[in-house]
Amino acid sequence: MVYVVEMDVHIPETWSEEKLADYVAREKACSQKWQSSGKWKYLWRVAGKYSNISVLEVESPDELHQIISSLPLFPYMTIKVTSICKHPNALRETLL
Repeated sequence: MVYVVEMDVHIPETWSEEKLADYVAREKACSQKWQSSGKWKYLWRVAGKYSNISVLEVESPDELHQIISSLPLFPYMTIKVTSICKHPNALRETLL
C-alpha cells in the first residue's frame, strides 16, 4: 500500500532551544531509520513551512501508523494521509 503523508509540525512556544534541538536530532535519526528500511520512499520539505510531504510504501494501515507514531514529533503534528494507487493512464509502471 502506498500513502502520501503530509506532516505539519507545531512546536510549542515554551520549548527551550535545547529541547527543540534534542527533538530535531531524534526526529532525524528516526526518519532516516525508516528511509533506510525502504518503507519511507520519499521525503520533501514544504518551502517556507515546518512541514513535509512524504511517500511511504507499507504492508498495512497499521504499519503506516506504527511508523508515523514512532516519530518523536508525532504528538506535535497535524497529519493528512492519502492512500494512492497507479493511475490507468500513467506511462510508467511505478515511481517507487
